[in-house]
Amino acid sequence: MISGPEKQTLLQFSLDQGFDAARITSADFGALPGQYLDEYIDQGRHGEMDWLVAKQDWRRHPQSLWSEAKSAIVLGLNYGPENDPRALADQADLGIISVYAQGKDYHDIVKKRLKHIARWIVKEHGGDVKVFVDTAPIMEKPLAAAAGIGWQGKHTNLVSREFGSWLFLGCVLTTLEIEPDDSKTGACGSCTACLDACPTNAFPAPYKLDATKCISYLTIETRSHIPREYRSAIGNRIYGCDDCLGACPWNKYAKQSQELAFTPREELTAPRLAELVQLDDPSFRTLFSKSPIKRLGRNRFIRNTLVALGNAGDCSNLSVVTPLLDDDSPIVRVAAIWCAAQLMDVESFRNLRHSHYGNEADGEVTEEWDFQLKEQRLE
Repeated sequence: MISGPEKQTLLQFSLDQGFDAARITSADFGALPGQYLDEYIDQGRHGEMDWLVAKQDWRRHPQSLWSEAKSAIVLGLNYGPENDPRALADQADLGIISVYAQGKDYHDIVKKRLKHIARWIVKEHGGDVKVFVDTAPIMEKPLAAAAGIGWQGKHTNLVSREFGSWLFLGCVLTTLEIEPDDSKTGACGSCTACLDACPTNAFPAPYKLDATKCISYLTIETRSHIPREYRSAIGNRIYGCDDCLGACPWNKYAKQSQELAFTPREELTAPRLAELVQLDDPSFRTLFSKSPIKRLGRNRFIRNTLVALGNAGDCSNLSVVTPLLDDDSPIVRVAAIWCAAQLMDVESFRNLRHSHYGNEADGEVTEEWDFQLKEQRLE
């Protein structure tokens, strides 16, 4: 077993690669996380995230994924923002992009560092290793909690005494036996700040998330139309939502990361919605090069931006909204109809519907026209 000075050297080497937290746990974190996963999926709270179901058996337990694994080196990288990300919520003409997506794609950077650590471990200690970020079928938050990096808060994300709710996580599984660290680090107590902050009430209970109601899910994972009942609550959040993270009182200990790779890009910290909604596919790809937002695709991003523009309520934006009623994507057209309905009086909207309805072949788009006209008449 690796312990004592050898273990400390391993941990220090990991920190030297640019991580802010490094701790060890057994690869066996018990059956409870897997049971929670099964319950979550059985209740349908995963929504369209079919990748959870596809590798559910592997995801239940690290040793289901790799039976030979004995230990896990769990790494955390601080990405705490300089300002509260919720501050833009009252500036309706600006879009809110989740803090983690305002810089370069963290998956690539974290994985590169994990591989460097893994190669060093094999060189120094032998054994086999595998590296994982959150795109792999492994539950990194229970591993991080078992390692003592933090605990899973009532918002289901990891909370750290040192970094609040702002840690990227990665891990190195190994066949080596390494002395584990203590997992007892803290708790949320009676605080419900994260639950109270959720705009869509996506937490049916503390420590339970219904992803189908979560704005991060609705703006990133949903592949079709955002359900009508959540569009207003989304506000000006166009990619993800940090409200539950930003509300955590432990964030007072989190400092902004000085890591150059995660420095927010100025153009993504407070972008103007009226400019973003005009992006075509090439300009979208250019703007979000090396960003996780690029994976969303232009159509879903414009869908999100149109919802935000509708919530902004500024009629002067109609000039950039109405051209999208003829967009090639039905997802965009539906969102454009909803947006226009929020910005127009009933007579103007009826005339707009009349000029587009007869040329529309998509049933969901025509249904949106009908629904929004009916809603306006009721009002």
